Order: sequence, then structure tokens, then C-alpha cells
Amino acid sequence: MTDVVALGEVMLRFDPGEGRIRTTRSFQVWEGGGEYNVVRGLRRCFGRSTAVVTALADNAVGRLVEDLILQGGVDTSLVRWVPADGIGRTARNGLNFVERGFGIRGALGVSDRANTAVSQLRKGDVDWDAVFSAGVRWFHTGGIFAGLSDTTVDVADEAMAAARRHGVTVSYDPNYRPSLWEGRGGADRAREVDLRLARHADVVVGALGLTGRHPGAVRVGADELPDALAEVSGLLPRAGVLATTLRAVPSAGVNDWSAAAWSPGTGFLTGPLMPGLHVLDRIGSGDGFAAGLIHGLLAGESLERALAYGTAHGALTMTTPGDVSMASLAEVEALMAGGSAAVRR
Repeated sequence: MTDVVALGEVMLRFDPGEGRIRTTRSFQVWEGGGEYNVVRGLRRCFGRSTAVVTALADNAVGRLVEDLILQGGVDTSLVRWVPADGIGRTARNGLNFVERGFGIRGALGVSDRANTAVSQLRKGDVDWDAVFSAGVRWFHTGGIFAGLSDTTVDVADEAMAAARRHGVTVSYDPNYRPSLWEGRGGADRAREVDLRLARHADVVVGALGLTGRHPGAVRVGADELPDALAEVSGLLPRAGVLATTLRAVPSAGVNDWSAAAWSPGTGFLTGPLMPGLHVLDRIGSGDGFAAGLIHGLLAGESLERALAYGTAHGALTMTTPGDVSMASLAEVEALMAGGSAAVRR
């Protein structure tokens, strides 16, 4: 039985370390992708059985991505392999160049992902009834996958509807990326898609992305959070949990970090406050939060404790390079209990 299945793109990330993309002479490579990072964290930190549904062009780059996924312990049996034509004319694998930022210089991501194999998925390509009849407990996808192309919106809708038919808990993260929607309706179109898909979700992560007229239209202050999540709950009456990370960015290397959630039974809750959190690499921290939250809910924990799992795991994800978590469950639970950065021997 698989605990969690995710649907999303897995890219090859090129990391120049302390340097800049435009001047480096070498890169470290990792795998990463918004939806995939969640199941990777659930597997490696929390010991959950996970799988990813994606598509890769069948060449050496695709097989490198597969090898990295396998090293993370995520099941690759649901990967759809697309024949490669030699130069990526018909299908290719996504690349993501990311520099971490430092001080007053923010992180920078430059993705190269047009016409990727996964962006060409269409309704009917995946037998979702077969996927979900195998004992899957949770399904996760988000706005990054949905934003890859017009067809991926329909695939996400098809998958989420099938998961609900099989009684699988469904989560969705709006995760707005302006570059994916440029020339395709922008933020207004992204919000339309998010509301269409989030109506299937039991749990919405990044729920503040659904406030306002379009993603990023409003900045929500701390005193406005309860009303903002209540507004989203009115848009998504089926959702049982709404959750969001909270971040202030005094500098690229120091963030104030926390989280909040809402459910009909608990009302508004806040997670642990972590001011002045030192950041090595912030990419993937929201996905780390989602992984911790999902783990807590799967384990039958209270929403407050699940929120603490998510907040702690997201924080630890920012202390190591790459998109994916390198934290252990013991480290997460020590941080939840108020642990420090003292040396452990």
C-alpha cells in the first residue's frame, strides 16, 4: 500500500552553490519539483511509502532524474517514459537553474521547461482508477503542474476527481509561478484554474494564494489572517483544512518563519513562531511544510500538532541545499520540542 501519491513535474536542478548562474563554471545537480518535493520529504524524513506520477523523456538526462528519485526512495513505477528524438524537438526534460541568494540579493530561479514530456500529458494517459484502487491513502498535486500547459489542467482535474471517487484524501497547493502563466492569461487565469481544482481538495496548502482577485493581489497582515482564511473557506466549502506558511524576509539569509491553519472544528490556529531563522536555501521550504502537515494528519495527530510538524520540517528544509529535505524525523521532533542548534555527539 502506498501512503501518498503526487502528480507533478520533476526537473533537474542546477545549483551554482555560493556563486551566480551567469558566472559559475560548475553546478551541483539535484532533482526537484513542487509536487514531487512533498512526497520526497514524506519518504525520506517521515518514512512514508510514496510514489510520483510524472513523465520523462527517455534519454540520459531523464535516467539521471530517475536515479535521483530512486535515491530519495520514491517509487518510480508510475513514471511515464516518452521516446526521445535526440534533440528534444518533440519532448524533453525540464531544467531548473537556481541560485540561493545572500543578504540583500534574493534567490533567483531560471527554469527551462517548455515542451517537457510531462507538460504534454493528456486526460486518459494515466489509468487513475488503477492507481487509486491499489490502497493509496492520499493524493497531492498543485498549481505548478496545472500551470505547465492547457492539457495538464485537465489531467489534474481528472486525477483529483478519481481520487475522491476512491475515498482518497486529496490535497492541493496553488503554488503560483508567474513564468508559467505569462502569455496564457496571467494571474487571473491561474486563479480560475486554482479554484476549479481546489474544489476537489480536502486539504489546501498555501491557501493564502487564493485570497484577493488573483494570486499576489493582496498582502495579508497578521491581524487579517483569520478573516483571510475564512474568506477562502467560503470559496471552498468542501475543504476540511486550509493551511499556509507565513514568512517575512529581512534578508535572503534570515527569515521570520511560521504557519497558520483553519478547520471547521478548530477555527484559526497558528504554528510555532521562528523569528530570525537562518536560511541556506529557501527553495522547497513550502513543500517541506506540506510534507510535515500531511504526515501529521495521516498519523491522526491534531491539526495543531500537524501544523507544528509542517512548520519545523519546512524550517529544517531551509538549512540544507537543494529543493528536497535532508532532515530526519528526530531533528523535526526535537525542533518541535524547542531543541537548539547545539552540537550533538
